[in-house]
Amino acid sequence: MKRRDFLASFAALSLCVSDAWAKKKSTDKASTSKSSSSKSSSSKSSSQKLASSKSKSGHGKSSSSKYSRKSSSRHEYKPKYVPPPPPQGPVAHTPEDPVTEKPPQGTSATKLPPVKAPEPPSEWRTYEITTTVNLKNASGLNRLWLPLPLNQDTLYQRTLGHSWEGNASNSSMRRLPDGDLEVFYCEWRDGSDGKLQLKTLVTTADRHFDVAKRTVAPEREDILRRNLQASQLIPNEGLAFQLGERILGRIKDPVAQAKAIYEWVVENTIYDPSLPGCGTGDVRRQLIRGQYGGRSADINGLFVSICRAIGIPARCVYGLRVAPSRLFRNLGLSSDDATRSQHVRAEFYVPGYGWIPVDPSDVRRAIAIEGLSDRDSKLLSLKKILFGVWEMNWIAFNVGTDITLPGQNSTQPFMLLPQLESPNGQRDGTNSAAIQYAISAKRVEL
Repeated sequence: MKRRDFLASFAALSLCVSDAWAKKKSTDKASTSKSSSSKSSSSKSSSQKLASSKSKSGHGKSSSSKYSRKSSSRHEYKPKYVPPPPPQGPVAHTPEDPVTEKPPQGTSATKLPPVKAPEPPSEWRTYEITTTVNLKNASGLNRLWLPLPLNQDTLYQRTLGHSWEGNASNSSMRRLPDGDLEVFYCEWRDGSDGKLQLKTLVTTADRHFDVAKRTVAPEREDILRRNLQASQLIPNEGLAFQLGERILGRIKDPVAQAKAIYEWVVENTIYDPSLPGCGTGDVRRQLIRGQYGGRSADINGLFVSICRAIGIPARCVYGLRVAPSRLFRNLGLSSDDATRSQHVRAEFYVPGYGWIPVDPSDVRRAIAIEGLSDRDSKLLSLKKILFGVWEMNWIAFNVGTDITLPGQNSTQPFMLLPQLESPNGQRDGTNSAAIQYAISAKRVEL
């Protein structure tokens, strides 16, 4: 009996449990269907709102449209706009648009050091230059012009005075109106043998360019314009400009531009010691032929021509060696005889720094006479020195070009040698026997 009751109660309990489990499952299904129906209804309402916002976007702005733009920007990649670089001007300037008018920004012509008063050199050397002229059988009117040292004092040269004696019927010192040249003029009229001795005292100091120092006063505008113009033998356009563009490449700094030209001239010219005097200075002919070189007037004239063509003021400086050199023996005198020691140097102008000295011709002269190789350490040192340094065993006469001498009508490219006009014609000092003159130089103590 008891066993029968136990089985009946167990069956009733399991039935109750199954009913409760079925009821729970039906409740979970109902809640799930309600949540899905609520989600579908909310999605329908949101889609209706989006449709309404799209329909309103044609008539005005709404918050929903702003929201849609913001939400879409999160998923779409928009590249950042980078403006194109500003157009860059040409690297090479021209004589009409020179470096002095519009110095390129960020270069040595604009990033200038503080202004410092120039310090005069402490070591000066004084030389006496004596020119002796003897005219044999000077019949008729004979007129003579002799170049004189610079008439204005500089930080590297000062003329202390002149004295002369002889039998000339008329003699005086004369200066061209532009101040670029001063000459000693004399004439003989009686037909007797002409005699003249001219002595000049000049003191000099070595000249150095220092990029850390800035000059106080800029050069005069008329002088800068004159040293951008072409002359008879020194062009400033055409082939000179094309050559300058090739040399510069992308170099913008004017000092670096001039150094690139200097190095190109050193590497691509030939010094010819067999030519008379300082050469002809005919740069135009060099450019046309494509053969570069000669003597100092030719090589340094080429440097000046290219500088002017790209808008850097530059000029030749005509002078005379008066003492031995401390750099190389062939760059100075070996005795007191300076009759054939004429030499041309060059300089260029950069705003803030003034005139900077160079001498590529003497680098080529050392190579030709000393027989130096291109990789010789002495040559490399000399090449660095002569960009920015003048050893002043040399005196500057003038910077004149296309000169018309006082009392003459003809024009000559430059004046560095004595000029004689006689009934037999006009002669220059290329052949010293033709004029019968001699020049001596010696150092003196005052």
